[in-house]
Amino acid sequence: MEPLMIGFAVLAVLVIIPLAIALFQWLWNITMPEVFDLKLITFWQAFRLLLIAAFLFGTGRTGG
Repeated sequence: MEPLMIGFAVLAVLVIIPLAIALFQWLWNITMPEVFDLKLITFWQAFRLLLIAAFLFGTGRTGG
């Protein structure tokens, strides 16, 4: 690999990982207090839970 490509890959990882973590934290903080209050959840609450599950368990695609 060229040094420029390695530098770009490192930069992408350093930007993407914190953004993914911030998104996950935001989704968790705006969803879980509402969900565990045992109220009915809305469409958007369910959507956020699915996003969290996708982060935790993957998208269901297998490599190979």
